Amino acid sequence: MEKKVNIDIIILSYAKDEYLKGLTVQTIETLLASEDTEKIHFNVLVIESNKKLQPYQYENSTTIYPNEKFGFNKYLNLGINATCNKYLCLCNNDLIFEKEWASIMLNFTNNFKDDLIVTSPFCNKMHIDFLNSKQPIKGYFGYFAGYCFFTTRETLKLIGKLDEKINFWFADLDFIELMEQHKIPHYLVPNSKVYHLSAQATKSLSKRDFLKLTAYPNIYFNYKWKDKSIFKYYYRLTKFVIKYGLLLIEDIFLNRAK
Repeated sequence: MEKKVNIDIIILSYAKDEYLKGLTVQTIETLLASEDTEKIHFNVLVIESNKKLQPYQYENSTTIYPNEKFGFNKYLNLGINATCNKYLCLCNNDLIFEKEWASIMLNFTNNFKDDLIVTSPFCNKMHIDFLNSKQPIKGYFGYFAGYCFFTTRETLKLIGKLDEKINFWFADLDFIELMEQHKIPHYLVPNSKVYHLSAQATKSLSKRDFLKLTAYPNIYFNYKWKDKSIFKYYYRLTKFVIKYGLLLIEDIFLNRAK
């Protein structure tokens, strides 16, 4: 009898309202319906940012509510450290999984020596240029799906702890740089389909939170991977504070008044 494969599924969720909570539920439901349970077991770990939901547990998952403030890479690190299986898939909470997406990933991944490989499933929005592709395509930018990527624990051990200074945007570009730095191949696998509903949680963020999670990571990413100049880093940071300072202060007072 063929041995069942265990896959850790790490889902970052921000169920600020019932709609966003429903997206997480839908992600888990389509995931569990996507594969034969006799062949593949999904160990689902949801890392929920909305502490007010506690102690709610999403069905067929383990749901944790970290004490630490949200950071995309920080929460992914928590999930990686809290799981132990050979295969992992790191996910947003706004996904729809199609049948046999994981089986296809496993078959392709197992062809690689030393288990050092990252793969992304096909999404009909992000990967529209590859609609007619049938074979896996090697590449990084434009191919890598930061909202849902499949890899092995050996790969993540080689890469090391994800940079927690990158708290939201640019986490995907940072991971691409790490893959290239460590010479880890990445492939888009067109026959494995997982559809991304595109940044639903970010639409509910305040101006202050949106800027903190998007504009600042841009400054840090450029410092880390592009010019590596501490002077340019502080120059850009100062411009950021001057440009957005009043907007952030206004947003703080508006939130307090609600």
